[in-house]
Amino acid sequence: MTRRKRLIGMSIIAIGLFGVAAAYIEFHFHLPEGRGPAGPAVALEPFEKTWTDRKVLLLGVGDSVTAGFGATRGHSYFDRLVRNPEDEFEDMRGRSLSRVLPNLQTRNLAVSGSNSLQHRQSIEEKLEKQQADVFGLVVMTSGGNDLIHWYGRSPPKEGAMYGVTLEQARPWIDNYEKRLEEMFKLLRERFPAGCLIFIGDIYDPSDGWGDPESALMPAWPDVLAVHAAYNDALRHVAERCAWVRIVPIYQEFLGHGVHCRQFWRAHYRSHDPHYWYAPNLEDPNDRGYDAIRRVFLNAMVKDAPFDQF
Repeated sequence: MTRRKRLIGMSIIAIGLFGVAAAYIEFHFHLPEGRGPAGPAVALEPFEKTWTDRKVLLLGVGDSVTAGFGATRGHSYFDRLVRNPEDEFEDMRGRSLSRVLPNLQTRNLAVSGSNSLQHRQSIEEKLEKQQADVFGLVVMTSGGNDLIHWYGRSPPKEGAMYGVTLEQARPWIDNYEKRLEEMFKLLRERFPAGCLIFIGDIYDPSDGWGDPESALMPAWPDVLAVHAAYNDALRHVAERCAWVRIVPIYQEFLGHGVHCRQFWRAHYRSHDPHYWYAPNLEDPNDRGYDAIRRVFLNAMVKDAPFDQF
């Protein structure tokens, strides 16, 4: 082989390696957020008449997702449930709780960084018994921080389980299920006029792949099993509590995590292959909050006008 041919061959190999590297970077680390509406459609018809004239307290409970960490002003899912922001998307205009609940009040107890142990304490200590004519409309996210804190920087423990094995986690999962039921019952007691609790299940930024190392975090072999067990515990409690509804955030967010660009994945969303999370990977970005708002509203529409509770 001549020197010239060897150089050409080496150049082709180099170009190929560069292309592979560029493709890897593009599909693993370039995570565009996209523009415009995100999430399911919400029908206008249910919002064209009053749901109830009763006094209603919209109560937020839980972690940073319900607190709205990282959302631009007025664009958290809690805020957008209450009223449409000035820059609302055309397909969501007129779809808010203030439009259908004329005697709506709001209060948000959610705290960024908090776990389910703290949520139980917060309800008990901060939520007083409501007046006899106030119906409770509760929105919650609880349990996500139990799983991710503190990203393997310390040994796993209850409330900060990152890296735990499924076997080690079983008693903590059982405790989570009991704690949820205690919270749900305590919330019902605080609303003598009745309440409905809408709690989001826990999303998965890995899009069902279970590889936190792809986001430069420590590997966690049992992450999917522990995550699934936590969501199962949530659903089991909801089945026992007639005043609780699961909001399917987990399913809606699949395909919008760290693998959103990878068209060969099972959950790839060709109509919106974009990233719905904030840079911290824990919380949604504005489009993610839009999607959460929509799934909560769709869940609420199924039970409106709430007069039977």
